[in-house]
Amino acid sequence: MSTPAPGLREQRKARTRKAIQEHALRLFLADGYDATTVERIASAAGVSHMTFFRYFPSKEAVVENDEYDPLLIGFIRAQPPELGPLTALRNAVVTGMREVYDTDKDALLVRTRLVLTTPALRGRQWRNGDSTQQLFAEALATRTGGEITFDLRVLAAAVLGALSTALTVWVEGDGAEDLPTLMERGFDALGRLDA
Repeated sequence: MSTPAPGLREQRKARTRKAIQEHALRLFLADGYDATTVERIASAAGVSHMTFFRYFPSKEAVVENDEYDPLLIGFIRAQPPELGPLTALRNAVVTGMREVYDTDKDALLVRTRLVLTTPALRGRQWRNGDSTQQLFAEALATRTGGEITFDLRVLAAAVLGALSTALTVWVEGDGAEDLPTLMERGFDALGRLDA
C-alpha cells in the first residue's frame, strides 16, 4: 500500500524548509557560520524571522536537521531477521546513504564540512550521535523481535565510528571519493577486526 501524496500545504512547507536550508548553507559558505545571522538567512529565503523559527529552533538546527535517521532506520528494520546485525546494518546504511548521496551529495558535503569545522556544531553532533546510536540499536532489536542488548549498543557505536571516519575522509578529500564506497570500506575494516 503506497502512502498518499502530501497535500499542497505540506508541499509548500517542505519547499520553504528546503529553501531556508539551502540559503543558510550558501551564506555559511560565503560568509562563515559565525558571521551568518538568522535574520540574514530568513531574508535570503524570503521569510520572516519568526517563520524561520517555525521551521528550525536555532541556527544550528539548520545544519543538523535532516531526514537521514528515519530513512536509515526504515532500511534497518526492513532487513531480513536471519541476517546478522553487522550485515543488516551494512546493507541498510550503504543502501540508504547511496540514496542520499545520489540526490543530495552537494548539500551533504557542505553540511558535513560545516559540522567538522565549526566547534559548536561538532560538539552538538557528538551528542546527536548518541541518539542515532540508540535508534540503530532499537531498529536492530525490532527487526528480530528481541531486546536492545549491550552487544547491539556496542555494534551500533562501532558502526557510527566507522561512518564518522568515512565522512571525515570524504570531506578531507573534498568529496572526490564515492561516499557509499568509503562506508563500505568502513564496514570491511570492522569485519577484519573479527578475523
